[in-house]
Amino acid sequence: MFGKVLIADRGEIALRILRACRELGIKTVIAHSEADREAGYVALADESVCIGPAPAQHSYLNIQAILSAAELTEAQAIHPGYGPLASSVELAERSEACGFVFIGPRAETLRLIRNKVAVREAVKSVKIPLAKGSPGALPIDSKEILRIARETGYPVIIKPTHGSAGRGLRVVHSESALLNAVTLARNEATTLFGTSTVYLEKRLENPRLIKFQVLADAFKNAIYLGEHECSIQHQGQRIIEESPAPGITPRLLARLGERCAELCRRITIRGLVSFEFLYENGEFFFLDLNTHLQVEHPLIEAISGIDLVQEQLRIAAGHKLRFRSRDLSFRGHAIESRIYAQSPNTAPPLPATITRYHAPGGPGIRVDSHIDSGYTLPPYYDSLIAKVIACGENREHAIQRMRMALAEMNIDGIKTNLPLHQDMLNDAAFVNGEMHIHSLDNLLAAKAHVDNAR
Repeated sequence: MFGKVLIADRGEIALRILRACRELGIKTVIAHSEADREAGYVALADESVCIGPAPAQHSYLNIQAILSAAELTEAQAIHPGYGPLASSVELAERSEACGFVFIGPRAETLRLIRNKVAVREAVKSVKIPLAKGSPGALPIDSKEILRIARETGYPVIIKPTHGSAGRGLRVVHSESALLNAVTLARNEATTLFGTSTVYLEKRLENPRLIKFQVLADAFKNAIYLGEHECSIQHQGQRIIEESPAPGITPRLLARLGERCAELCRRITIRGLVSFEFLYENGEFFFLDLNTHLQVEHPLIEAISGIDLVQEQLRIAAGHKLRFRSRDLSFRGHAIESRIYAQSPNTAPPLPATITRYHAPGGPGIRVDSHIDSGYTLPPYYDSLIAKVIACGENREHAIQRMRMALAEMNIDGIKTNLPLHQDMLNDAAFVNGEMHIHSLDNLLAAKAHVDNAR
């Protein structure tokens, strides 16, 4: 096992990784910006290094500064957290060249999965279902593009082959708008990702978003660790997630999860792998593949009893998986609420100082957070300040515990999206397990309509 790990992320996930390392007897180095110098979690590390000024591009995204910090402190490995660096080919490549272990897939694996068309071909080889669309990158010929879209059926989505984080997508509702949209998408893809190739998929109207979690080592061992529902989102942010996904037969989920594990064995992806699917009318359609720790990883930990961060560390250190699928047992239901420092109905962060903070507790409640009373939120970063995880014997029990936890939670001095969670947890459709990716936006629109009518 590593003797020392440098943590190249901030906030609650930096603290989460630090705790996992400490339990394994690994010393930690926190790489932080000037804005986070006084953060409480920084003081908990064995060592800390300031890697630059507050703006992320000059600190947390500065790969040379991170490598220099690792060298200065004689760290053996670098954990990139779950931010942009977790998928960085450059960081993985340069870490390996400098003699550090990148805690995640190897650089060549990250380079492979960056190509969405190549990934689609790979998932097709293990019979993972794809949405209708172009067989590969769209051709240059306009008539052929029109034919593919006609056969797919409108509306369609134009996607960059090397895209990430949902950037560069264009929805097209009619044939008259298609060719211009393809041209614009190609130009945007070139600007964002350095290549103009795009592909086309059928756009689903009201799908659910479900992720399947796989853990894989470097010896072609991989196991399916369950799935989580990520449909409740607002303005691009996932708000409420849960595991297992409600209303879908365990047999169907297990069958698809095993296909995901089989793909990881075939291409030897090392570490945590998350497969994203859209689910509509009883069918799954592959959406994307991610190879880093997920924000919502506590859900899988809650129902499986496995510390995913520690397993990441073991695998990166060259260990084989410690268990097989038949050794796993999943218990109960878990729900996660992401608490953001923002107004309930708007996305922009509103930085301020927390004057009073009280975290909820009690049976089945876990809170992952780096804040405390007196903490001042830097205006430079993502506004996630806490994750509340509620576990129960079943979904109804978990929902009730989450309601109690959020009612108990107190964060004074800043605005948060706590009211969003409370509205959703009391929505009849959500309670009945009837959800899709537009559920929260529809609920907010209905509330606004009622308020305007008054």
